[in-house]
Amino acid sequence: MKILMVCLGNICRSPLAEGIMRHLSKAQNLNWEIASAGTGNWHIGKAPDHRSIAAAKSFGYDISTQRAQQFNHAMFAKYDLILVMDKNNLKDVQSLAKNNEDRQKVKLFLDNDEVTDPYWDNDLFSPVCQQVEERCREIIKQLS
Repeated sequence: MKILMVCLGNICRSPLAEGIMRHLSKAQNLNWEIASAGTGNWHIGKAPDHRSIAAAKSFGYDISTQRAQQFNHAMFAKYDLILVMDKNNLKDVQSLAKNNEDRQKVKLFLDNDEVTDPYWDNDLFSPVCQQVEERCREIIKQLS
């Protein structure tokens, strides 16, 4: 299974989802490939936001070595499942799809809800990290 997590800048939500899912899937001996990307290009090559790194660390995950990349059409072919953090990400990613097969790979990370972007509120990083961790555990149960 190859899963791509997508948010806006690839420095807050999707790096958390990537790092947590990678850790949890390895702990379950699942041979999954997990990555993340952003729909925007502002942070390409940069580490996750220091607040995401700190929140992840407080939950026992190290995401400090991850680097941001921008979502591109080639990622449809590379990944089996593309999980986006909010409805704007969903719209942006689906707009790059060339066919129905591509579009069917794209789903909201929280099924019918959005992961709040914590970028503008320091107090949201820990709750978002907890929410992402809980959802990653659910996804593993559903897919393994």
